[in-house]
Amino acid sequence: MKIIRTSEEPPRPALSRRGFLQAAGVAGVAAAATACGAGGGSSGSAGSSSLRVVCESGGFAELTPVAALFKKQTGTTVTLTQLPYDGLFSRVSSELGSGALSFDVAAIDAIWLPQFAPKLAALDELFTPAVKADLFPATLDEGQIGGRYVGMPGWTNVEVLFYRRDLFESPAEQKAFKARYGYDLAPPATWQQFTDAARFFTKGGMYGTDVKGDVETEFLAHVLQAGSPGVVLDSTGAVIIDNAQHVKALEFYSSLSNQYKVAPSGAAQVGWPEAQNLFYQGKTAMTRFWAHLYRQIPSTASVYGKVGVAPMIGGSAGIAGIPGPFYLSVPAKGANTDLALKFIQFAYDHNALGIGTSLGLAARKSAFAQYAGKPGYESFTPLLTTLSAPATRSRPKTAGWQQIVDTVLVPTIQKSLTPNADFAGLLSAARGSVQSIV
Repeated sequence: MKIIRTSEEPPRPALSRRGFLQAAGVAGVAAAATACGAGGGSSGSAGSSSLRVVCESGGFAELTPVAALFKKQTGTTVTLTQLPYDGLFSRVSSELGSGALSFDVAAIDAIWLPQFAPKLAALDELFTPAVKADLFPATLDEGQIGGRYVGMPGWTNVEVLFYRRDLFESPAEQKAFKARYGYDLAPPATWQQFTDAARFFTKGGMYGTDVKGDVETEFLAHVLQAGSPGVVLDSTGAVIIDNAQHVKALEFYSSLSNQYKVAPSGAAQVGWPEAQNLFYQGKTAMTRFWAHLYRQIPSTASVYGKVGVAPMIGGSAGIAGIPGPFYLSVPAKGANTDLALKFIQFAYDHNALGIGTSLGLAARKSAFAQYAGKPGYESFTPLLTTLSAPATRSRPKTAGWQQIVDTVLVPTIQKSLTPNADFAGLLSAARGSVQSIV
């Protein structure tokens, strides 16, 4: 995860492909929730009246109001230590391995759980039937490793469809689209409708959409939309990256650039920041992007006030997306396990507080539902629809996932964006590479 930027800001390093995007503007390295509160102080197994939490900047934003309220209601001070994404991974990995812990709770990326799971405490007691019912199936599944829940979802995200509402609602554009394609112009729900709309709006210096060759999540969403039982690996750990659904998805994804040319050139190097800026500048009519983007569109963007949001498009299996959750986890040998569990339960109970932060996300269905339909939160209903879709699934539970992304998936996607690419051949070669990793 890295910080997203607007088109008016100076360039920053490209976003990491290691997780979903986070909000900008979270300053500081560490902060403590020190608000005075009534009531006795809570204590952990070591009798501590304080709790230490490590996180990256998205977690810092999400957990700051939770920590303040926890202090107010329990008297326990929660110190949030903010680290860069890679620094957070290194800190947690090193300290779990050595046992010399500087934290009681860690807010960590979902893709780290398989690697960290043996050193994390089981949180099963927190996952009551009511808790499970209020979490999305894919994020619930991703937090369970080896039959144990080792992470409680703190917040989650998913890609949805952003479109130029001013264009889609234009009577002139609607008339021209129907004359050309024979059906009404509307936010696309299927691959074919998306392709038609992208082709239609590629005109006058504008492109219908973007194609992101530098990230894997969007392609994997299309794999699930094509009906694959999983992405790259199935539930048993078998390699399926070359199955018919992966081939079909890669062909569709690449056709937008190779065949229809509805995306700007240089797609192989386009990632999240490039796609975001293209949309902000009005150079694309649609983008598939993480749902939190909607509330962060700057007033200086040319599309400000003109953006609509719809669920992620669907293939033969319907709508599907790849969730982007972060989890709250506890080291198995921590000194404050009881207090840490109380804090995680508290964070779950007050999960809706995250919606008011700069990241603006939650993990519970009910938290999103409180705001869905309210002005300014138009992305929440599409997010709920996409995360609840039957075909939506989490990424494989393998410690080698990041290596697969960096050395296999992204290079394969980039190679598919060349003329006359052999999609089946590329994925067949990718199969061998994945097998060598897992």
